[in-house]
Parts: sequence; structure tokens; C-alpha cells
Amino acid sequence: MAYFRRMTNKVDQLLKLLTKKDRWLILFNADPDALASAMALKRIMARRVETVSLAMVNDVTRPDNMAMIRYLQIPVRKLSPPLAAQYDKFALVDSQPHHHPDLERYSFSIVIDHHPQDRNKPVQAPFTEIQPKYGANSSLMMELLYNLGLRPGKHLATALLYGIKTDTHSFEQSFHDVDIRAFRYLSKLTDHLILRKIVRSEYRVEWLQYFSQAFKKMRLFGDGLTVFLGEVDSTDILVVLADFFQRVHDISWDLVSGTSGNKLVVIFRGDGIKTDMGNLAQKLFGEYGKAGGKQSMARAEIPLDALDEEHPQQFIWERLQSCRMLPKSHNPSKNKSPQA
Repeated sequence: MAYFRRMTNKVDQLLKLLTKKDRWLILFNADPDALASAMALKRIMARRVETVSLAMVNDVTRPDNMAMIRYLQIPVRKLSPPLAAQYDKFALVDSQPHHHPDLERYSFSIVIDHHPQDRNKPVQAPFTEIQPKYGANSSLMMELLYNLGLRPGKHLATALLYGIKTDTHSFEQSFHDVDIRAFRYLSKLTDHLILRKIVRSEYRVEWLQYFSQAFKKMRLFGDGLTVFLGEVDSTDILVVLADFFQRVHDISWDLVSGTSGNKLVVIFRGDGIKTDMGNLAQKLFGEYGKAGGKQSMARAEIPLDALDEEHPQQFIWERLQSCRMLPKSHNPSKNKSPQA
């Protein structure tokens, strides 16, 4: 029995698209899984096309992402019209065209992803490989490499393994047997010293002030915790803090929120047992802006205009009270000490 599924027809279909005369640009929304997937596709295309480059549609601000790019020497640039004009073929990994406005502008020849498809926005490309049951797109890329007889070098193996680790949350979130097999295969090829450097790059120095603020502003309610930070320089710190509080014993859910620009951003985290965070986000804020996610993690982004001049903190509290996540008697405007 093969270690990975056989993809003979898919591989043949993919290779037919790669000719020496073409210039390819691989696009993605940068995170560890996407960066690793782009590296893997570039490895597949190498020596089969005239040139291939990587471009991201977002800005990289998370320390682990920056460390990954630095230590694994990933040659990625920010997507721009002048850059795109230098290429005649486009590929997309770990995403679908409708996931980002900048991606919708391009006609893709290759789309490789592990997110569920939207029935109203089907992916159309000469080559598509979409496996929504996979926990990480890096696992899918490892399957393709394996079927092509390509053994990833240390940097690529490290990137793919870290992509699987982050997207499955170290196998605490949904994952597939393929994710486990890919992780096991890659662990023998990974540079674990570099991996350790990347994993430990969690915080930026300028973020430490927000930890101090969060400890002062946090409010405990039973097995839950909420924090409103006010204006933040980057919404990444909200994600970092929400993940941090999930490591506290007896905290089964937390909401960390703040404003950035003209938006209120709320990050949801939970243990995935009592409350579905994705459903909760949609229930609380779906009618006001973008909201949704998974069983244990979710996000909401609400334009401040939608608050009708109500204070963001009060806006959040009233909706939490409406679904009985908080006691009706609580008034966030009063400076109370945390209560268990």
C-alpha cells in the first residue's frame, strides 16, 4: 500500500500545464501553511517553466511568519500590478479567488486548496485540487511532491511541517490521516533547530505593552474571559492574546477585542466543547459585519459606523448578555475587579 494516495491523473494534468516558455506567479494570503504550499509548488515548477515567483496579497506582521520567511529564506514579494504584469500564468495555493479582493482580479491556471468550496462561487481553472477534509494545504502539497518523486530539502520540509503544525493547531483541531502521514514523513527531513527558532518567535517587543493592558482590563465570568483593549496598532495582538488566554487553566472560552482604523475586531477562542465559537460569532455579530469561524476559533469585523455611536465595549457586552454569556447585572462602564 502506498504511503500517500496515488495521483497519477492529477500529476499528468498538472505537468501538461508547465512549459518552458511560461512565466508563473504563485499567489497566496501569507500564513505558514500558505508560504509552505507556495514553496512546494515552486519546487514542482522549477526547471519545468521559464521562471516562477511568489507573491502575497497581505502584509506579514506576525513574528512567526516573519521568522519563517527569514530563516527559510523564502523569496516572497507583495503583490502589485507592476509585479503581476511581468507574468503570463498565475497559480493560487491555500486559498480560492473569492477569498480576497486582490485575488479576484486574476485568471488562475492552477488552484490548490483545502478550504470548503462555496457553491455560489465555484473554482474554475484548468487544474484544481481541493481537499476540504485535509487539516493543512501543506499535506496536500506533500502528496503531490511524493507522487512526483520529489523529496523536499530541509528548508521546504521544515516549512511544510510547520504549515501542518499551525493549521491543525498541533493536531488539536480537525485533521485527516494524510496530515498525520505527511507530518511523520516530513519530521525526518526537517531542520528542527530552525523550526524551534520559528516556533519561539511568538511576540514582538512592542506587543508587550498590550499584555499589561490586557491583564488590567480582563474580566472573568465563570469559565469565560473577556478583554476590550481599545485602539490597537495591529489586530494580530488580539489573536495572540486570545490564544494566550486559552492556555490558562479553567478558561474554556475568551473574547479579545479592539478597534483598528474604522473597524471593531473581535477574536473568539474556545475549548470546542461547550460552545461553537463560529456559530457564536455569527449569532452575535453576523447582522453587523463579517463574522464566523470554526468550533474553537472565530473572528468578527464590524464597521464602527454600524455601532450607531454606541461605545464598542458596551456594544459587545450587550450582545454577550443577550445570549446569556454574561450576567445581566454587569455594567462594563464601572471599574470592577475581575470576578470568578
